[in-house]
Amino acid sequence: MQRKMALRQLLSGNEAIARGAFEAGVTVGTGYPGTPSTEILENLAKYKPDVYCEWSPNEKVAFEVAAGASIAGARSIVTMKHVGLNVAADPLMTLSYLGVEGGFVACVADDPGMHSSQNEQDTRNYARFAKVPLFEPSDSQEAKDFVKLALQISEEFNTPAILRTTTRVSHSRSLVHLEERAVSQKKVGLVKNPPRFVPIPVWGRPMRHRVEDRLMKLQKLSESISINRIEWREKKLGIITSSISYQYSREVWPEASVLKLGFSYPFPDALIREFAAGVDEILVVEELDDFIEQHVLALGIKCRGREFVPGIMELDPDRLKAARLKMEGRPVTAAKSVAFADQLPPRPPVLCPGCPHRGVFYALTKHDVVVTGDIGCYSLGAFKPLDRMDTILCMGAGVSMAHGLEKAGEQKKVVGVLGDSTFFHSGITGLIDIAYNKGSSTIIVLDNRTTAMTGHQDHPGTGRTLMGEATRTISIEDVGRACGIGRVSVIDPYNLENTGQVISEEMAAKEPSLIVSRAPCPLRERRRVGPVRTIQTDECKGCELCLGLGCPAIEGGSEKPKINELLCGGCGLCEQVCPAGAIRNPAGVKQA
Repeated sequence: MQRKMALRQLLSGNEAIARGAFEAGVTVGTGYPGTPSTEILENLAKYKPDVYCEWSPNEKVAFEVAAGASIAGARSIVTMKHVGLNVAADPLMTLSYLGVEGGFVACVADDPGMHSSQNEQDTRNYARFAKVPLFEPSDSQEAKDFVKLALQISEEFNTPAILRTTTRVSHSRSLVHLEERAVSQKKVGLVKNPPRFVPIPVWGRPMRHRVEDRLMKLQKLSESISINRIEWREKKLGIITSSISYQYSREVWPEASVLKLGFSYPFPDALIREFAAGVDEILVVEELDDFIEQHVLALGIKCRGREFVPGIMELDPDRLKAARLKMEGRPVTAAKSVAFADQLPPRPPVLCPGCPHRGVFYALTKHDVVVTGDIGCYSLGAFKPLDRMDTILCMGAGVSMAHGLEKAGEQKKVVGVLGDSTFFHSGITGLIDIAYNKGSSTIIVLDNRTTAMTGHQDHPGTGRTLMGEATRTISIEDVGRACGIGRVSVIDPYNLENTGQVISEEMAAKEPSLIVSRAPCPLRERRRVGPVRTIQTDECKGCELCLGLGCPAIEGGSEKPKINELLCGGCGLCEQVCPAGAIRNPAGVKQA
């Protein structure tokens, strides 16, 4: 039995999920960092030694590690963002057939509005696709409670489960009641049973039937479970909703009755019919896909949803207030702009001052080449004035798409660019493909010694684990040679002359090559690269070549450029591009 603690804390949704996993007795947590899910595992790792946590090379590996722990009887969770579930979809689909022993929950954070993602994607579709239960919390307390419930149901029904959050649930804070950790009495160890865990056709076919039987049992549970509930108010309008949309709906339609779905799939059909029979009109309010609406219509129940509630970008109370006006036939007025904001200049995202990636992109501006990019903070190299990235698709595609363009007959030289964490995530197989199929692309790994974009997490190339332990440092250049790449070089991106020379040589080669651009992220190091530079106005010729670096510390305008000393990262790239020698460090020494 658990003893309740008389303690409450203000937690984000991600912190609450971690707390819930801890309280539920989870002993293994795995994942790959990706906003908005990253903080779940970072916070769960704080509960060592009770919980083992790791950053895996990618989401597929993370999913499989957690699955292995689960079939041995341990409770486990795996964390990722929505696009990460695409990578882990292969094991998800088959683990649904195998089933689990210890509770297993995939915590997946969607990003409506694409705040930090390359697409909008609704994870709820994966629950239906894989025929597994889906849980959707609407605040931090529910985030903690639902992960515990999901683990319990996962274990009871021998099924993997998905806990789906969104950016707003992941990062918003609310009070959460804390409880003691439950200790599992299960003995950990795989019980040999090939017909249960080996889905070759002769054993996989019975598994298929068990999946459908399990889904029917879960559907019955969804009818009675308390987190699917009807809140009766006025009967004129009834709203069916889930996740953060529930909070917005209660704010915009406080008088309406609500069917709140916390256990969102399988659908509670009898509860939906009961609710529909008790109201005059139904509105479905949900973010992204019309997942609930289409099912309600399939039940033969008339409802409205996408007609008024937009399915593109993140919802908020203002967007739903506009939906209410439209629904009631009243004019929708455009939101008033804030007066002072009209006068502010645009601030496009740029690489940070002192970023080591800037040197590589600047060197690439000297060549008329196609640059296939990847997922990471270096995607900012696509913006002017650098303008040195032509494609972005997904993790690892910076390598594979370069090969595809070349084999298609692209006349320009093709250069693929990706980060160090991305290389370990999905770049290795693409590099093998280039070597094996006789490509000639030049691949540049921007190795800043961390997973920078998601908040400086470790990876196989950093020599440190999520648990803070020193470990083997996997060499990118050694892996490249093992993949079959004969030309491998390492450069310092702060040395523009050498960087440009090496890139030129490798692009001229008739065989594939790998360049590792190695310099740590200054934000991770929490220090400047070197001394602050200044521009000697009397020596400056006003050529503005320094502005071509796209460094936010160099300020242009009607007068000669100047360097904002508070922003300068001390990388010295501006000093190297100045033909007049007008840029130098405080001591006045020109860089050699």
